[in-house]
Amino acid sequence: MLYAEVGSTAPTPAPLCLEIGQMAEDKQRVLFLCTHNSARSQMAEGLLRELGGDRFEVYSAGTEASQVRPLAIKAMGELGIDISAHQSKTLERFLKEPFDKVITVCDQANESCPVFFGANERLHWSFPDPSMATGTEEEQLEVYRSVRDGIRERIERELVPQA
Repeated sequence: MLYAEVGSTAPTPAPLCLEIGQMAEDKQRVLFLCTHNSARSQMAEGLLRELGGDRFEVYSAGTEASQVRPLAIKAMGELGIDISAHQSKTLERFLKEPFDKVITVCDQANESCPVFFGANERLHWSFPDPSMATGTEEEQLEVYRSVRDGIRERIERELVPQA
C-alpha cells in the first residue's frame, strides 16, 4: 500500500488517482456519414444512441446538409426513438475531431469522403437511399423501415457487442 506523510507519525493512505465518477474507459466516438445527412446517417445515429446507451458518443453528418426526412422520423418513431430534433450537418465540423469509428452508410459518401486522420477505423456499410422510394406514402415508409432495420442489424452485430 502507498502511504503519504501528513504531519504525523501514523501513515496515511495516498489518494487514488481517479476522481469520483471518472470512468476507466472512455466512450467510443462514432461518426455516421451519408450524402445529405437526412435519413440513413440520422437513423444510424438515433439507433446507436438508443442501443449503445452511454457507451458511445454518436454523431452524424453529410457531404452536404439538407433536412431530416419526415419518413425517417416516422420510421424511427415506430421504435420509440425520437429523431425529430436532429438537424442535418455537414462533415466539415468533424474533420479535425478524433473518432474511434467513421462509418459511411451510402456509396456516394464512401467515394467522396475525405480521409479522417483522427479516425481509428473507417468502415463502409452500403444501404440504398430510402428518399428515392416511389409509390404511396405507406410504400415509401416500408423502404425506410427496411433500411432502418438493416442499419439496426449491423449496429447490433458489429458495434454494440464490442462495447
